[in-house]
Amino acid sequence: MFNQKLEGKVILITGASSGIGEAAARLLAEKGARVLLGARRLDRLKQLTEEIRSAGGTADCAKLDVTDARSMEEFVGYAEQQFGRVDVIVNNAGVMPLSNLEERKIDEWNRMIDVNIRGVLHGIAAGLPVMQRQGGGQFVNVASIGAYSVTPTAAVYCATKYAVKAISEGLRMETGREIRVTLVSPGVTESELADSISDEHARAAMREYRRIALPAQAIAEAILYAVSQPEGVDVNELVVRPAKGGE
Repeated sequence: MFNQKLEGKVILITGASSGIGEAAARLLAEKGARVLLGARRLDRLKQLTEEIRSAGGTADCAKLDVTDARSMEEFVGYAEQQFGRVDVIVNNAGVMPLSNLEERKIDEWNRMIDVNIRGVLHGIAAGLPVMQRQGGGQFVNVASIGAYSVTPTAAVYCATKYAVKAISEGLRMETGREIRVTLVSPGVTESELADSISDEHARAAMREYRRIALPAQAIAEAILYAVSQPEGVDVNELVVRPAKGGE
């Protein structure tokens, strides 16, 4: 049985104000991690931070825009300043405004590329030098089952998640044993992602699709599993789907 006590590991989580990010923050702090939470909604982060502290955990927060490389650099730098090191970065922030390509929602396509791909790359660019100096660390990149197959209205979204999968594999191959890399790919999960869908057809399809959805806690447990492994064990990919009737 693996040890779920994280013994003071410093874990940074992007997109931490709701959904998977929030659930992961609560669970990892409960298990002993020192968590730094990042997102655009600072009011939500502050409330979550206080709740974690009230429950006996160690947490701090900072406003973060993952599409801005400098914002990510400052986020990682703040973690070093506050905690002295960076053990894990959970690149979780994502958006999912689905639509058919013929709708030509170019601004939404660009937003997905900026958050879902550049956001992960910015996290890697900011964290990698720190982990290399330390002689170790771990990236947990949250993708989707959309990284494995494409569905109508989700062509661009799936493309961004395919990219996250490719980036994660490339990073794993380049860093070797020094830095661990985990790809976590959730199936349909309760979150605010669907709130960003402006296309009526895609929004209705997503409501039907989400009739059976995993709680965010299930994905938090997968992240906990990956970051709790002993030295020398690198969990490369975790795909987590609903047990019945879901993708």
